Amino acid sequence: MLLSLDVYRQQQFDLIAAKIMAEPKQYCEFSSVSDFYNAAWLKDFPQGSQISATGLDDGAEEFYAVVQFKQQYLKLDIK
Repeated sequence: MLLSLDVYRQQQFDLIAAKIMAEPKQYCEFSSVSDFYNAAWLKDFPQGSQISATGLDDGAEEFYAVVQFKQQYLKLDIK
């Protein structure tokens, strides 16, 4: 049986994204963009995931973040 590392990583991404979508308040409480980048759960996403965030700093009340692995992505839009 041939296993694809990319398929495994995509499944890993899906599992983590599902946890976050099921309980967003547990994962999406940040005071700054730096807090987001330091969140322990970000390390659970598969190697090769791209992470970007904006907002919260300089008095902003909105926060946007995207975690992406290949064509899969999780978008966080907190207002």
